[in-house]
Amino acid sequence: MAAGLSAQTPLHWDGGQQPNAGSAGMNGVYSPKATMARMYPGAGLRIAPLAEGFDVAEFERLAQGLVDSSKVPGLAMTIVQGGRVVSARGYGITDVNQPEVVDAHTVFRLASLSKSFASTAAGMLVSNGRLRWDSSVIDYYPSLRFSEPRAAYQLTLADVLSHRVGITSNAFDRDLERNAEYASLVQKIAYAPMKCAPGECYAYQNIAYSLVGDVVQGASGLRFEDWVSRNLFKPLGMHDASYGLDGITGSPRWAKPHVRAKAGWSPVFPKPTYYRVAPAAGVNASATDMAQWLLAHNGYRPDVLPPSLLATLHAPLIDTPAELRGSSWRRQRLNAAGYGLGWRIFDYAGHRVVFHGGAVQGYRGVVALMPERDLGVAIMWNANSNAPSGLLPTILDRAIGVTPQTWIEGESEPLEEGLYVQGLPKLPDSDTRSGGSEASVSNAKPH
Repeated sequence: MAAGLSAQTPLHWDGGQQPNAGSAGMNGVYSPKATMARMYPGAGLRIAPLAEGFDVAEFERLAQGLVDSSKVPGLAMTIVQGGRVVSARGYGITDVNQPEVVDAHTVFRLASLSKSFASTAAGMLVSNGRLRWDSSVIDYYPSLRFSEPRAAYQLTLADVLSHRVGITSNAFDRDLERNAEYASLVQKIAYAPMKCAPGECYAYQNIAYSLVGDVVQGASGLRFEDWVSRNLFKPLGMHDASYGLDGITGSPRWAKPHVRAKAGWSPVFPKPTYYRVAPAAGVNASATDMAQWLLAHNGYRPDVLPPSLLATLHAPLIDTPAELRGSSWRRQRLNAAGYGLGWRIFDYAGHRVVFHGGAVQGYRGVVALMPERDLGVAIMWNANSNAPSGLLPTILDRAIGVTPQTWIEGESEPLEEGLYVQGLPKLPDSDTRSGGSEASVSNAKPH
């Protein structure tokens, strides 16, 4: 999987039989326990045509209906297919009190959709020989400590990016919600309970994940946010994209976050907390930006992201069976789930989907790639509503031609990525856990 990258110790990919490019894997169903060959347009992937009935106008009508029915104040949706942007539009308004129309350049907060930017940045440095996937994180953060002394010396870059750090899920997210600074939270990792040795089990992280920023800075000599802006945003033409609170509030047009109120939706000012962990949750972007991001990850910008890097980023490293539960589309469509490097990998009704979701106060978003249909989708909205999450499985269903389902009405998608803990019972200050859907720990060793 690391073909074309610098020489390094191999990652712990499963040694099982590798399915042919474009196939659904063993027994017709993709399993994250098997090593996947991720090929791209121009590199041998047999692209299947979209199923009859795939109608972009239908998806645009559904998006418009969500804002017309006040399910959300504003929404942006991007669809790319076959190397083309087939839709990149805004719907609704930026602010219910001071409304402006959401357009293709309106900026939304991406929350955990940011994780793929961090993993891609690290991977680019691996590609050019500045880093290795098995680089030791402690070499770039010498004060890093764990409750098990050997763990800090075992932790690799790939472990961080695949949430195989070994500590309790969402460690110290609550402290971050209480305005703690990133540097102080990293020091607290020394007191987090260890579930396993690094690389041996999965537990979703935001604080620990952001160690990738220190590694990128140490390897490149540039501040993490500056490196991503210079080497990803600018060359990909993501001209509306930025990092941080100043980035979004300084945008010419940006979608204000909204929470439920008695009269409907109420705008609030963006919380600064998760912007402090920029690699995990710091990016802001528009529908136009996400179109370029999807095209790049579908293999159409090899000048920036080589196919061998994309193959590595999008391959699963660990099973995440908890992802098979929750919303109705997950229960009915997902046969297997895993986590790669900043991306989730799903078996969606026998078809491979590369996915991530994100949530923080007043914002939600989902992004997905379906390689064999050369399809990419990104949906972002500015409210705590979960209804728009049903748009994604609707689009995927139409792409592969399965029996249509109504996913939007009554959709109960769980809060994504553990990025929003408001409303949970108050816990002691020493508590290391956060709320959300990422509380499970799974074994890393495939079988």
